[in-house]
Amino acid sequence: MKIQIVPVTAFQQNCSVIWCERSLRAAVVDPGGDLELVLDVVREQGLELEKILITHAHLDHAGATAELARSYALPIEGPHEADQFWIEQMPQQARMFGFAHGESFVPTRWLHDGDTVTVGDETLKVFHCPGHTPGHVVFVHETDRFAIVGDVLFAGSIGRTDFPRGNHEQLLQSIRGKLFPLGDDITFLPGHGPTSTFGDERRDNPFVADRLFRR
Repeated sequence: MKIQIVPVTAFQQNCSVIWCERSLRAAVVDPGGDLELVLDVVREQGLELEKILITHAHLDHAGATAELARSYALPIEGPHEADQFWIEQMPQQARMFGFAHGESFVPTRWLHDGDTVTVGDETLKVFHCPGHTPGHVVFVHETDRFAIVGDVLFAGSIGRTDFPRGNHEQLLQSIRGKLFPLGDDITFLPGHGPTSTFGDERRDNPFVADRLFRR
């Protein structure tokens, strides 16, 4: 699987284009805005878009989903339905932050723990990881040892839980109970900032490091 990161919006959210090298079929993950930047990658790589994947329904991750889906007749997969209230509030989110994009949408497929999504011949496993939002999901490509984690985990930090229906304990459980057991060697793309590995964060992240949880 190939991936190209496209930072979008004033929040520099890590939107990404992922694709199958054999078929050149692609998905856009978390199209928060700046669609021309995203579509430039699609054109430059000669890709055929087949779907949109959403980790969670905050504006900077999903604000341009409706426009992209409508323009290219793309199905939308994700997030978990517990984020439906955020999707319904997308227009209010856009007005609040002055975003040009911000339509609500109806996912073609809600995602749940243990589901899989396909992009061409590639398969990613879905993990429901609530805490930052109640319906947040993570996509893991087990063969390439790579994960797209949205705003669950960052290099040196974790997702905020002070938004409506956020839950700090759930977030820690998502990270330590679901993501870290997948293996220290997994490289992950967070919703903002640089990539890291689960191992580096398990050892050194001041919010979730092993040494802070030992008794």
